[in-house]
Amino acid sequence: MQLDRSTARQGMRAPRRLSGQAVTGYLFIAPAIVLYLIFNIWPLIRGLLMAFTSYTFLKPESRWDFNGLDNLAQMLADRTFWNGLRITGSYGLPAMALIIGLSLLVALLISNVGRGASTYRWFVYLPAILPVAVTFLMFGELFNYKYGLINQILQGLGVGPAPNWLGDRRFVIPSLIGADVWRSLGLPALLFLVGLYSINGELYEAAAIDGASSWARFWHITLPLLRPSFLLVIILNLGIFAVTEPMLLLTNGGPQNTSRTLGFYAYQLAFTLGGFRLGYAAMISLFVGLSSALLALLTYWTLRERPA
Repeated sequence: MQLDRSTARQGMRAPRRLSGQAVTGYLFIAPAIVLYLIFNIWPLIRGLLMAFTSYTFLKPESRWDFNGLDNLAQMLADRTFWNGLRITGSYGLPAMALIIGLSLLVALLISNVGRGASTYRWFVYLPAILPVAVTFLMFGELFNYKYGLINQILQGLGVGPAPNWLGDRRFVIPSLIGADVWRSLGLPALLFLVGLYSINGELYEAAAIDGASSWARFWHITLPLLRPSFLLVIILNLGIFAVTEPMLLLTNGGPQNTSRTLGFYAYQLAFTLGGFRLGYAAMISLFVGLSSALLALLTYWTLRERPA
């Protein structure tokens, strides 16, 4: 009977010890939670509220004047907005397709490498750890019309005239896409690699015994089993439709506003154009954010695993 009582007491004390451990754990993560709330959640809430106001930096008296859907009506009647939406689509869709296709190709190549695969993984992921400004400024030097390495190579090969990569309407969007794809390739490639490594090799062996070709094995085994990886890669890269950094660092929206995406247009409205119209810029940013959320939902609905 005494043994049973001692056992019961120990069982009653266990939740108290777990509770104390939980409190200690929460205290350790509290600074990170506070910083996340201050620098992530609060700006999100503030921007959402700002989108429905006539917030203008140069007019402090009218910063938080609620104007309902006036910003939305103005956005729908803004020709610059619609032109920016077209440019955003012409930038984001090819960039997304290239990121998915090239990262999958790189992952397939690395997965078939024996020794040295870790070195290749390191090289592939290296661009992802570079600061964004460093990446695009580096490509700015590579794309330099007079002294850039790319044009120097083309001239050495006798190819001319040398393109003005960032100053020509025909080349500016493809050039920026190339830089952005190079920067964004590392993480998707590693995610696809994780998916490839998790596929049971016996499936390929059984398909090969049945006479399936390499393409048939890829189409009927690899792609279906990589569906969760595709879902994750697409959702994590939807931020490409809010692209701002390459235009800010390299083109300033030019030449002739041909690289002025919606993200860069919102930046201009908030910080460079006359009036500093943060309320209207917040409405455009809200539109971009909701559009990305809708694309994420459609992607999840399309690629989610369904019960057999």
